Amino acid sequence: MVLLRDRLLARLRTMGAAPDYPRLAAEVLGIRNAPEALAKRLVEQALVLEDRRDTWLRTGERICERAPQAPGVYVLRDADGGALYVGKANNIKRRLRTHFAPRRWRQLKAEFARAVDAEWHEVGSEVEALLLEARLIRDLAPAANVQVALPALDTRAVPASIVRDALVVVPSVEDGAVELLAVRSSGAVLMRRVRRDGGGLSTSAAVLKRFFVSAVPDLDTMGSERSFDGLAPLVFSWLAGRGAAATRLDPHDVSSAVELQRRLKTVLKDDRLFTERIVVIRSVVRSTPPRP
Repeated sequence: MVLLRDRLLARLRTMGAAPDYPRLAAEVLGIRNAPEALAKRLVEQALVLEDRRDTWLRTGERICERAPQAPGVYVLRDADGGALYVGKANNIKRRLRTHFAPRRWRQLKAEFARAVDAEWHEVGSEVEALLLEARLIRDLAPAANVQVALPALDTRAVPASIVRDALVVVPSVEDGAVELLAVRSSGAVLMRRVRRDGGGLSTSAAVLKRFFVSAVPDLDTMGSERSFDGLAPLVFSWLAGRGAAATRLDPHDVSSAVELQRRLKTVLKDDRLFTERIVVIRSVVRSTPPRP
């Protein structure tokens, strides 16, 4: 494909030391009857823009080359490391390729044109992507993101019966592991990763029990890197919709961390986990309603 920049440079070379800028603007840029000074400025601006376009396309190719074909959250950054945009995708590589598609250049926002690098975080579930994206937008305040306010329940169609403390079991990006998603009606959210064979379950059960019984949970001691304070409305909204069939436990239906560990162990060893909604009552699987 012959780029506009290449056409301009080729015509300039044929015109020698005294280019005919009005003719160049008319024949290459499609701008007719422009005065000499204006035509020259338009041609010079077009060359600069095309140089930037080529650099931007090369940047996109470099970023997309190493991006994973996996679900997750990504951050576009400028030359100073500042966050320009945070987004989520089912396929990070494919989404980044749409960002850097040649056809987008002409309508590209200035913030996106400054992108020189990207980072990403692979996730195991849709709800984890929702939470991570919202937290990064809140923490980084990226220039190109429109929605930066914290989510609120009063703007979402969530039944009152859903808004209650819950412990939800969701897939993990790590093989052989699951994510325990703890959400409180007060707004706090915490995720703990455990092995399906029970590895790390004892410690996590103790942390999660403390999370639910504390008046104000100290997230710094519970794993602040995986906390999402104030983002509970996202979880409740997900549970009311696409996450309606997720397996969850009532954290207040257990008297101790040991009992919570026992119930979680029952869930984790069940082969139907993530194919059916598992309901555990007194550490026994009583019903497994099929997912819709």
